[in-house]
Amino acid sequence: MRLAAKEIVVLISLQKRGTESPSNVVIRGISPVSFGLRPQARLVQGRMPRPGTYEIISGKAVSARFKGAGMGEKLSFAMREWTIVGIFDAGATGFSSEIWGDADSLMQAFRRPLYSSVVFRMEDPERLGSIKAAIEDDPRLSLDAKLETDFYSEQSRALSLFLKVLGTTLTAIFSIGAIIGAVITMYSAVAGRVGEIGTLRALGFGRTSILAAFLAESLLTGLAGGAIGLLAASFLRFLSFSTLNFQTFSELAFSFTLTLRTAVLSLTVALVMGLAGGLLPAIKASRMKITDALRTG
Repeated sequence: MRLAAKEIVVLISLQKRGTESPSNVVIRGISPVSFGLRPQARLVQGRMPRPGTYEIISGKAVSARFKGAGMGEKLSFAMREWTIVGIFDAGATGFSSEIWGDADSLMQAFRRPLYSSVVFRMEDPERLGSIKAAIEDDPRLSLDAKLETDFYSEQSRALSLFLKVLGTTLTAIFSIGAIIGAVITMYSAVAGRVGEIGTLRALGFGRTSILAAFLAESLLTGLAGGAIGLLAASFLRFLSFSTLNFQTFSELAFSFTLTLRTAVLSLTVALVMGLAGGLLPAIKASRMKITDALRTG
């Protein structure tokens, strides 16, 4: 079955709930087959808008954050009043931050003579190169053909880079603080166990054994801290955050997802911080002389 949809995309300004500050929201004019082209989007409440009417459906993230975007509410834009007749959920995608309506109705309301894009499903994905060349080489068309995933990746590149830089910077700052805390904790542990260290050395334990014991304690402390941090971070997936997409100037809601790769990487970083924080105190403990340790203890 061939699937193709002509769509328009317009930005409007709406007020957020609980505040007077406005933000831009994407209005997308869709065709009857648009949902079939995006299987991740599903209607969770209400019904689809009827063609030729001033009915729209609101993304789950938009309905929760903006005034007038909830089920049964009304929005005024383009000199018309629009009724929200449904709520849809597109999962962890930017579509959940949009409002959808009939493309022809929105074109008339905004007086747009042309569609913004044509979305279609390829029968054979391996033919992307030839399809792209045929579209872009046709002098009757002024279109740039690309995969939808590539298009939205380019649209969110600046925001993605900003979040990565921000996350890396915060991670570095907190990691340095955690390492300093680990160093202080382990130095305190060494100072409080001078007598134990002297006794262990007197019983025949070598410097390597003392070093390994304190390093193991530091690593276990780091691992425990990392596990507690992961447990706390896992609850973030139940929360939704929003920010401004710097390239489209529209509101974009997002949430955090804890993956196996993220968990393994986080625990690895925690172990490295534990090792870095416990290395110097462990070396100090291993270099203590038996007589000095027993006398001090």
